[in-house]
Amino acid sequence: MVAETDSAKGQRIAPEKLLPFSDDFTSTEEYVDSLLNFVRTDELLRTLCGGVHILDFFTSEPSLYSKILSQDWRDFFSGHEVMDLLDLFMRDDLDDTTTNQSDDGPSWEGGTPPPPTLLDYLRTVRRHLLIRTPGGSQCSRNRAMKPTQKLARHVSVGMNVKKVHEVGLFASYLNRLTTDFAATQGQDISHLVDFGSGQNYLGRALASEPYNKNIVAIESKQANAERAREFDVMAKLAVKDKLMRNKKAFRQGMEGPDTGVTPKPVVPVNLPTPPESSADDESTDGTKEAPEVETPTTGTGKIQYVDHRIQDGHLSDVIERIPGSSGNKNLMVMSLHSCGNLVHHGLRSLILNEDVKAVAMVGCCYNLVTERLGPATYKLPELRPTTRTHPRLKKTSEACDPNGFPMSARLCNYYNDSDPAGPDKGVRLNITSRMMAVQAPSNWGPEDSESFFTRHFYRALLQRIFLDRGVVGPPPPDCVGGKSPAGHTSGGTPIVIGSLRKDCYENFVSYVRGAMAKLLVDPDKGDLFTEKMGDITDEEINRYYEEYKSRKKELSVIWSLMAFSAGVIEATIVVDRWLWLKEQDEVQEAWVEPVFDYKLSPRNLVVVGLKK
Repeated sequence: MVAETDSAKGQRIAPEKLLPFSDDFTSTEEYVDSLLNFVRTDELLRTLCGGVHILDFFTSEPSLYSKILSQDWRDFFSGHEVMDLLDLFMRDDLDDTTTNQSDDGPSWEGGTPPPPTLLDYLRTVRRHLLIRTPGGSQCSRNRAMKPTQKLARHVSVGMNVKKVHEVGLFASYLNRLTTDFAATQGQDISHLVDFGSGQNYLGRALASEPYNKNIVAIESKQANAERAREFDVMAKLAVKDKLMRNKKAFRQGMEGPDTGVTPKPVVPVNLPTPPESSADDESTDGTKEAPEVETPTTGTGKIQYVDHRIQDGHLSDVIERIPGSSGNKNLMVMSLHSCGNLVHHGLRSLILNEDVKAVAMVGCCYNLVTERLGPATYKLPELRPTTRTHPRLKKTSEACDPNGFPMSARLCNYYNDSDPAGPDKGVRLNITSRMMAVQAPSNWGPEDSESFFTRHFYRALLQRIFLDRGVVGPPPPDCVGGKSPAGHTSGGTPIVIGSLRKDCYENFVSYVRGAMAKLLVDPDKGDLFTEKMGDITDEEINRYYEEYKSRKKELSVIWSLMAFSAGVIEATIVVDRWLWLKEQDEVQEAWVEPVFDYKLSPRNLVVVGLKK
């Protein structure tokens, strides 16, 4: 944020750069043009980001590795460890890939030097990534972040280290944003509306000292709201009901009816007594809503919980339940890691509701975003374990969802004459590319990288067993292209295994046995797996492992390239959301900036919009 506290009304408060793009570009427009051209026309990027699926790695002939990568790239990769390659992809200075001269010619890290075409691709991807480091020098940023990360012990109850980091920084950011808004717009933000508040960690921090904000927590899951209220008591934002008893009478009453003493009734008493409810505390249908809870200390904000299922950006039902007269509600809609289309709904709320004056949304779970242009690419909702907890996922079965990606007219209508993707207008991102966009390869270390690669290797090899035993059909002759709505090209319904116990990853036999223990009892496909896989032996499973283990590194290289390249997909999704805000006549300012330390919270970009 660049605004000063004494800002005059009408002064701009957005950062100098509305998007955190590379200094290789001279303007926002130049960056956006280059990004869209790269995403739509670069064949290798489109292949790595949505054109292939890791499940096809061992089921395709010839192999995907040889189909996707040129011989000189494969020769280079074969001579280096994967962790060294990850450094090259993401961390090394590509303009200074120092080579050592030996009798056999130039070398890099003891092996062959990277091909020029590989370096060119890595440079192009890097320059189109959004910068994920909060502004300022490292030292000044650390000094500024430390105080805002700290939360009082009673406020941070239930949070892990990552959540404390996120809530502490975002609460401070929103506080500054509301202060700057009031200074420049001449009106205060009366309430912060949390889109999908969960257990209300962010709202609780903002309602507490030193921020004292009024929070409207929208949550449709009763269990989350009840748990949030328990945390409110611990944070001294609410008081627990205390049961007052006549102890003597109570003990006598417990001894039986023959004591002759009638126990006095238990009387629940609030200490201190909360404010009396008023007509403002009732919903439009006359039922009582949970009143705001208020701390006993002076100056603390209030929290109001609203049971509401977010299906679009219309918030009239929520706004009616907020105490206060019409015209006195100036709302800022916020979210900390709202899944999928929830961010789209939150941004649209700025336009669809007169009382919403600003939005500040941090998104995540791009795989849960629906698709506006179609045809839809998704994993069947009934196969998702999250379907019951995310009813909005049912919309992914619709080919064209107006609430999906892309939001902006710019991306919907984008076309380039040299586009190899075909004559259709618009930027499309399938389920595979969006799932890859939530990776954080810059944070991968040796141990967790090996764990990722092993899990993917086991799953891809199991897919080969499924193919050989007739559980799935073969992929088409040219499976590169990402056309499958299942996210991979093998025939039949996608097989979702889900999470397995840690000990299932000790070796490939344990993995297959762990997976089969789940699949054999599947109510829909259990009989098929019993018929096709029930007689497989440990010896046969081991033979597959021995035959394919030498190709694990190839899979690891492709997965690393996919994850690295998918940073451009995340940039495209975030830029689309910003472009949509810029296209709206009602929006005065819109920008994107990083707010968290990427190492602790990779989904760290906030999209901000202010109404005129």
